[in-house]
Amino acid sequence: MIEKIIGLDLGSKTCGVAISDGLGMFAHPHATLYYSVNVDELKEPLESLIKKEKVKTIVLGYPKMMNNDIGERAQLSESFKETLEAWFDCNVVLMDERLTSVVANRQLIDLDVSRKKRKKVVDQLAAVHILQTYLDQVKHHGGNL
Repeated sequence: MIEKIIGLDLGSKTCGVAISDGLGMFAHPHATLYYSVNVDELKEPLESLIKKEKVKTIVLGYPKMMNNDIGERAQLSESFKETLEAWFDCNVVLMDERLTSVVANRQLIDLDVSRKKRKKVVDQLAAVHILQTYLDQVKHHGGNL
């Protein structure tokens, strides 16, 4: 079985999840996970997906500031990367995700998706953008990143 890769867009109360196809060419929306207290609530659903799909690589959105500084949200992603590495036997890659949520929202608005429905899928779509950027870079660099 070909290894699948998941992409994560970590928010303050949600985590958008995308998954690659078996060939590692395309990212597809998978789920929006919710947590209320802390990211530890994400362990069980992520573990289930990682085992089921035999995931060896996780691509985590890295929300750097527009001037390239590392702000509070990016620091949370760095911390979550360490948490994911401690939880799972996976390679965790930070992928610049500036404007992915903005692009995702614009796409949904262009498709005339209602605000209520957008809220449910915007994190998944942002995760798709994060993962697809990674997949395209791997393709462009001949599988070496």
